[in-house]
Amino acid sequence: MFTGTLHLPDDPDFEEACLGRVFNARRPADRLPAAALEAHTEQDVVEGVRLALERGWQVAVRSGGHSWAAWSVRQDALLIDLGNFREMAYDPHTGIVTATPSIKGGDELNPYLGEFGRFFNGGHCPSVGIGGFLLQGGQGWNARGWGWAAENIVAIDVVTAEGELVRADETQNSDLYWAARGAGPGFFGVITRFHLRTRPLPRHLAHTVHAYPLDLFDEVMTWLHGMHHTVSDLVEIVALTQTPPDLDEPVLLVTGVSMTDTPEEAAEALAPLHANPYADRALFRVEAQPTTLAEQLDGQRTANPEDHRYLVDNAWLTGPAEDVVPAIRKAFTEHPTRQTFTIWFSMAPLRQLPDMAFSLQSEIYCATYVVHDEPERDAELRSWLDEAMAAMEPVTAGQYLGDSDFTVRQLRFMGDAQWRRLQEIRAIRDPKGLFAGYLSAGTVTNTNHWEQ
Repeated sequence: MFTGTLHLPDDPDFEEACLGRVFNARRPADRLPAAALEAHTEQDVVEGVRLALERGWQVAVRSGGHSWAAWSVRQDALLIDLGNFREMAYDPHTGIVTATPSIKGGDELNPYLGEFGRFFNGGHCPSVGIGGFLLQGGQGWNARGWGWAAENIVAIDVVTAEGELVRADETQNSDLYWAARGAGPGFFGVITRFHLRTRPLPRHLAHTVHAYPLDLFDEVMTWLHGMHHTVSDLVEIVALTQTPPDLDEPVLLVTGVSMTDTPEEAAEALAPLHANPYADRALFRVEAQPTTLAEQLDGQRTANPEDHRYLVDNAWLTGPAEDVVPAIRKAFTEHPTRQTFTIWFSMAPLRQLPDMAFSLQSEIYCATYVVHDEPERDAELRSWLDEAMAAMEPVTAGQYLGDSDFTVRQLRFMGDAQWRRLQEIRAIRDPKGLFAGYLSAGTVTNTNHWEQ
């Protein structure tokens, strides 16, 4: 029946099949699927959905395994794990690459595309699979300039709640195509292939890094808040607090990565960041230095180590600097572990989004990643993170699915009209609730609790 392997609860390797590919070492202890299917082919996925229909199981899907909350591990559902279903194909005539959901954007997709001089703005952490990343919108490289990665989905192949494999794009099954670009784990189907628009590989990458002591946090972030919208859209702007491997204390890093074709273009694009009025008080400075995507990915690997426990939360921020900067101060200046890091990610000036399920963003994205390897500290660190995020609520517009855990905190993550449309499509496409949907502590409401 299956080319892959169906694991049942009595099998000795059942727990490993359910949890072994979950990136976060803080794995769920209170839920296990009814069965886990390691799919090797597209037909395995079709047969898996049909088996779930026969057995009365719900279906959950895993592509890369990087969901912090382990969205794919659902009680009494069939887990369809796509980790061993790995295919890529590039069409040089159209610039379209076709890839299965478990393909890793940084470790696999872009090295493959690089052979053709092409690039796809996948996730920053190189081992993230493209499946969940794209379904949630896809906050990839230079999202402020190139847009959300989901905007570059031209078609999907998807197994529906009836167990049928169909193509969805702008002209056929367009409701599924619309929902797949932003519904995240609430999507009602199993995508087997993404058809993605690529772009020319930038010929010259350069980066600027200014490191500041945390006692300059208010001053530097107030300056950055007031000017980041003026920087070229060829520059990814990120401010973050982290403790570099060669330092003993956390520092505030103001960074820009330019994705241009010449050193001259890079210097011009990054120049506004060099004009920081506090630059002479920086602990160190790197300005418009040539870099490579491989070097940038190595930095991401260091910040996101495997076999560690993660507690993560996020917020879309809105408001003037005098409100935003104090609200984020705790998250940036009081880290509870050495490996914790907090990012401030510029999306300014905001681009108008196409008509798709992903529909909530603001000019600033903020996320905190508490990284540790001490299980006994989970409750303490969760409490710290909750306090840091609560401090941001006065300037929070909502949250991004990619860094969310609805079992802990669920805010608005979609436009109201888009949320209503998603429910309408779900009622038609999956009326019996075959697909497990969002994992939450209660009813998913798409609201900010303090605004109710």
